[in-house]
Amino acid sequence: MYRLLQSLVLMKSLAEMNRLKFAVCCVVLTVGSSFAAAANRPNIVLVMADDQGWGQVGYYNHPILKTPHLDAMADSGLRLDRFYAGAPVCSPTRASVLTGRTNNRGGVLQHGYALHLQEKTISQAMKKAGYATGHFGKWHLDGLRGPGAPVLKDDPYHPGNFGFDEWLTVTNFFDMNPIMSRQGKFEEFKGDSSEIVIDEALKFIGKLAKAGKPSFTVVWYGSPHSPFVASKKDQVGKKADQAAHHYGELVAMDRSIGTLRAGLREMGIADNTLVWFNSDNGGLAKQFGPETVAGLRGSKGTIWEGGLRVPCVIEWPAGIKPRISKYPASTMDIMPTLVEIAGLPSDSMLDVVDGMSIAPLFKKELGRRTKPIPFQYMGNAAMVDNEYKIVAEKNGKRKYQLFNLDKDHTESNNLFDKQPEVAARLQKQLDAFTKSVAASQTGADYPEGKVTKEGPHGRFWAGTPEYAPYIKELLKRPEYKSQKGKTSPKQVLAQ
Repeated sequence: MYRLLQSLVLMKSLAEMNRLKFAVCCVVLTVGSSFAAAANRPNIVLVMADDQGWGQVGYYNHPILKTPHLDAMADSGLRLDRFYAGAPVCSPTRASVLTGRTNNRGGVLQHGYALHLQEKTISQAMKKAGYATGHFGKWHLDGLRGPGAPVLKDDPYHPGNFGFDEWLTVTNFFDMNPIMSRQGKFEEFKGDSSEIVIDEALKFIGKLAKAGKPSFTVVWYGSPHSPFVASKKDQVGKKADQAAHHYGELVAMDRSIGTLRAGLREMGIADNTLVWFNSDNGGLAKQFGPETVAGLRGSKGTIWEGGLRVPCVIEWPAGIKPRISKYPASTMDIMPTLVEIAGLPSDSMLDVVDGMSIAPLFKKELGRRTKPIPFQYMGNAAMVDNEYKIVAEKNGKRKYQLFNLDKDHTESNNLFDKQPEVAARLQKQLDAFTKSVAASQTGADYPEGKVTKEGPHGRFWAGTPEYAPYIKELLKRPEYKSQKGKTSPKQVLAQ
């Protein structure tokens, strides 16, 4: 300010002085406006189920499952009936949520693969923009398999190294009475896992709301993933079998969504809080009576609609006009959408992003999607372009199939030879996509031009040296019984 005044005194021309005054005023107004914008930025909560099928919601009239809280959220928010997980299994989809990119680009080819540390994540971008960031629940991006164990403090792939200030996390799925890691410190909890992580998330959000600071919170449930364990009051059906427990987990998860929405209202921040709910992949195979995918083809692990299409509701009273939309969208769209909504710089993302912002959809229904939704998983690839979907299965030699999803939701009528122009166009786009992914896997999208550190992939945590100091005690817990078949404390300590 002293130098500015000194410059004013030295000005010989009144015109020059007036121009400088105008410039100073513009700077002050711009700074003031940016602070005002920051103060009005929404709180953001990303909530994701684990293995909930597209048809496993009350608002699709499931024959035995009731989800009153998710239904209420759908009534007051944007219900997306054509929403896709980034992949048909969990770790790859989680990578797509954080990066806006398909899973293979960042090294997450399968479940239990680690996300490249060179990826740019939405949590890092939010943190840089002044948001407090928290992760609660399942992680599964650190290269470990097996039932969810507490994430270690020195794990180079823990949530903190991807932009989360606070984290209460397990490596994979978790159920009743879990043991979790609060930034490396083990803690035991009593009760249903969904309710536990929501309670902890609300504490985090509430603390920041009192301080007037925006929060970015990720809650990744362990439900309704196997093993299925639900309290007696939540079990659905007359028999206490797997189906009863499976649906019971969804009942408890739905109740926790009600707790989240009520908690935000009690804090007085519900109006300007964006809550984005979806599942991480399609439903399980037909093993629970009513099918999990409501008539779609395929299930978890496949690139058919049943493996990729998932329930999705976005609620933001201050920013969304409630309605049902059939506009196609995916988990790859989450990061670009939040970047736009929060006014984050474009370099928050890498140059190669597969998703697109759907923020305009919050206000009004849109026409045709301008950017196809691509998928690549275990040698198979697919691309959704509005009503059309092209699929390339790897069966020794690539075979292309084309479907019109508006007329054929079961993907039973192959149009590849019947609509050659559409087929040729989408085949060209799909082939270009797979080539682009191949380049990304070499590190072409990173400033270094290469992958500087390849993460661990597919290791069972019970068989790793890092967990050796904890293995004897952890294997005493009932949820880790299956790990005894993978290794033994003696074998682990000998490594």
